[in-house]
Amino acid sequence: MAASSADDAELRRACAAAIGGAGSRQDIVLAIRVAKGRGILEKLGGRVAKPRVLALTAAQNSSKGQRPKAFLHVLKYSSGGVVEPAKLYKLKHLAKVEVISNDPTGCTFILGFDNLRSQSVAPPQWTMRNIDDRNRLLLCILNMCREMLGRLPKFVGIDIVEMALWAKENTPAVINQVNTQDGPAASVMTQRDLKVTVEKDLVSQAEEEDMEALLGTYVMGVGEAEAFSERLKRELLALEAANVHALLESEPVIKEIESRNNQLEMQSVNNKALIDELDKLLERLRIPSEFAASLTGGSFDEARMLKNVEACEWLAGAICSLEVPNLDPCYAHMRAVKEKRAELEKLKKTFVRRASEFLRNYFSSLVDFMISDKSYFSQRGQLKRPDHADLRYKCRTYARLLQHLKSLDKNCLGPLRKAYCHSLNLLLRREAREFANELRASTKASRNPTFWLEASTGSSQTANSTDTSTVSEAYSKMLTIFIPLLVDESSFFAHFMCFEVPAFVPPGAPTNGTKSESDGNDANDDDLSLMDFDGNNVKSSNNSGELGTLNEALQDLLDGIQEDFYAVVDWAYKIDPLRCISMHGITERYLSGQKADAAGFVRKLLDDLESKISMQFGKFVDEACHQIEKNERNIRQMGVLSYIPRFATLATRMEQYIQGQSRELIDQAYTKLVSTMFATLEKIAQSDPKYADIVLLENYAAFQNSLYDLANVVPMLAKFYHQASEAYEQACTRHINIIIYMQFERLFQFARKIEDLMYTITPEEIPFQLGLSKMDLRKVLKSSLSGIDKSINAMYRKLQKNLTSDELLPSLWDKCKKEFLEKYESFVQLVAKVYPNESIPSVTEMRQILASL
Repeated sequence: MAASSADDAELRRACAAAIGGAGSRQDIVLAIRVAKGRGILEKLGGRVAKPRVLALTAAQNSSKGQRPKAFLHVLKYSSGGVVEPAKLYKLKHLAKVEVISNDPTGCTFILGFDNLRSQSVAPPQWTMRNIDDRNRLLLCILNMCREMLGRLPKFVGIDIVEMALWAKENTPAVINQVNTQDGPAASVMTQRDLKVTVEKDLVSQAEEEDMEALLGTYVMGVGEAEAFSERLKRELLALEAANVHALLESEPVIKEIESRNNQLEMQSVNNKALIDELDKLLERLRIPSEFAASLTGGSFDEARMLKNVEACEWLAGAICSLEVPNLDPCYAHMRAVKEKRAELEKLKKTFVRRASEFLRNYFSSLVDFMISDKSYFSQRGQLKRPDHADLRYKCRTYARLLQHLKSLDKNCLGPLRKAYCHSLNLLLRREAREFANELRASTKASRNPTFWLEASTGSSQTANSTDTSTVSEAYSKMLTIFIPLLVDESSFFAHFMCFEVPAFVPPGAPTNGTKSESDGNDANDDDLSLMDFDGNNVKSSNNSGELGTLNEALQDLLDGIQEDFYAVVDWAYKIDPLRCISMHGITERYLSGQKADAAGFVRKLLDDLESKISMQFGKFVDEACHQIEKNERNIRQMGVLSYIPRFATLATRMEQYIQGQSRELIDQAYTKLVSTMFATLEKIAQSDPKYADIVLLENYAAFQNSLYDLANVVPMLAKFYHQASEAYEQACTRHINIIIYMQFERLFQFARKIEDLMYTITPEEIPFQLGLSKMDLRKVLKSSLSGIDKSINAMYRKLQKNLTSDELLPSLWDKCKKEFLEKYESFVQLVAKVYPNESIPSVTEMRQILASL
């Protein structure tokens, strides 16, 4: 059969030019025209198949001993009708060749490659012009894969017999041997050889001879491949039916033999499984001698702890393995298992008892050794920072042992925790007591008087300026040393004694809100996280129930140490009560640094310290109030009371002592002190009503003058400043009115009578009332305004007479003249309404008279 026009010399040259133009040294084995489509998508979308050229090429590998490479090129036509490369596939990735079943011509197939990036996208469908072209391409691909790659792709939907017959018929040569620049390529086949090659792949030589003999028995042409294939299928079915019939006749014998074989096989399998299970069970029941020795009588020295821990791990695992569901329930009631479980429980109790007794004695001995060394504690002339690094190192040696004791018997931890708390409590209290004693002894500060607001004067005013900052610094040092220590001890205790609670301090976060230098006592350095038997960290759960138990234990661990803190507070109070303010702020700062999940006792200690300091400061405030109240017992006090300026000095000192969150404490003290001061002032003023307003205005003025600067920066004092200002204005008004009425009583009483009548009668009727005639008006004016300068001078002297502070006189005199002018202006207006024809001195004239005096 002649070669198809789909594979001609011109097409091959065009493909060679296109591929060679890309710099490739590949040789074309076959080039053939095809149509590219996407199957059902083309029908739905109205698409048209695209013309393409498929070219098979071979390239010799430059390395000796390696197979040549085979490629499948897809070429498309440019707008000028010239072929150009479109896609390149390596034949070594060709996995499947499938002929589309819904194409009745059989000319459409798919080439499946296993290295495509997106396997979800359907591969293209290639459609040949006829079956010959399809077979020519597929047989060429098959032979190249066999000869050059050493393997064959999977063929689906292709009649093998039809392919074999077609290969026999179509023997014209296409290519002989291809020469390349590097020499002859791997023996690329010719179509004349396709017959032999394909048949070798499809059938053996013997099968080929049998097939030829069989073909000779059929009276049909060679081209009737479909009829031949159908005939073979029918004969194959007949043979299979005969085989099935023979099997059915011998079914009873086969079943009997099969049943016996199945029983024997099942028995063998069951016996083997039973032996395996019994071997496993025996292995579980065996107690290694080295572990038994460690559990019953081994030493707890540090060198032996690794073996003790290994024994614990084995014991816990052995007990767990004998429990359901780790052990099959059918074994749970076996006598051997029960006996072994009892033996393991006995081992556990023995080991837990021995380990607990050792640890109790060990904790006590560690602390006794440290307490017996006096150089470990603060001494005269030397403050000693507690260092528990060595203590924790020695305890940490047994941390894993405690964890395993908990897993074996959690009830044993209670006595161990109590023993540890009792021992360490003795050490901590001794450290705090010695440190607090030496801290007070080494701090030098002059004692300030407690009685700040006494009426007496003397050397106390000089003592008030004494610097007592060393007192609060000493208290701060006490907290700086011991609060982090107590938090760390609480954290170490919680982890060391296997409490399942959250960490007290976040990793890397200082307890007091500031970065402190490491002293080897950081709980975060302790490697105390619980490990499972495979060596993995076990996350501790936020067990709120254990948190309560932990805080109870911490009460035993740290109880009593608060007394030494209280002693420092009492000592500081005696030196300078106002230092309670700075100590309160220092305590607040530490308290705010403690998280909600912090060690319960430490937070309670800080709360108690804050309450203690507040109580001491409250005691000082109560005493100061008592000193103020003693002033009212004195008989007839004039001028500025002593506690008024002294309070300003006290407030200034209090503001200097503020640290942190002490504002509320001081504001409460201000409220109590000032309220007592004002109440006492009112009582003293009322003891002599004649001079009450003078006492009030002078003292309220002194209060404002002394607190002017502080009131601008302290809101609470600003509030009392305004309160004093209002009281001062009221006292001034009352006192000035009294002085004015003393000199001009008839004038302003006459005006008051007119005002009272104007509510009931018209202004025209008033001159006809008794005592309010024009004649009466003239008499009042003559008696009040004649010699006005003398009356005003008398008013000034009266205002000046009882004042103890000359500084107030100018402002009071200005207020007095202003008040007099306002009253006189009202009088002039009344006269103008009631007595329009009467002439009296105008307001302007009166202002000029006052200004001239």
